[in-house]
Amino acid sequence: MKLSSYKMLAILIAVAAALLAASTARADLRTDREDILLSELTTPVVSELEALLQKSSAFESVFGVASYYARRFEGRRTTSGHRYNPEKLTAAHQSLPLGTVVRVLNPVTSQEVQVTVNDRCSGKSFHFIDLSRAAAIKIGLWGRGKMKVVIIPLLEDKLEEPA
Repeated sequence: MKLSSYKMLAILIAVAAALLAASTARADLRTDREDILLSELTTPVVSELEALLQKSSAFESVFGVASYYARRFEGRRTTSGHRYNPEKLTAAHQSLPLGTVVRVLNPVTSQEVQVTVNDRCSGKSFHFIDLSRAAAIKIGLWGRGKMKVVIIPLLEDKLEEPA
């Protein structure tokens, strides 16, 4: 059976059109998948800590210096009235309100700790925070005296017994 060249051309065009339609449909599917992936990648993921930060206080995060309480302060009353306990995650700061939850970050090692400000420290010309022994250990400060840190105020809550 011989097909005329017109019929053969028509069949080739039909097959080409079908293949083109199928590849276009696959391209549309691929584009939809890519759009879904792209939207997932561009949608910001907000951690609990970032959510706290977004509804945080009006205070800015700053670079500062951290040190830790000397052993002689153990058991003494802090400005808030609580006794200093080196095993609790607390801190002293010169200006943040008592009860403020602060994230202290060691920028070198990315170790961080959340502490509650429950005491005052002496005024300095630079940003300064005095950490409890437990907090100092968590960020790798213990035994080093002092280090540069990032101080990020998170919340101003009613002051309760620190964790």
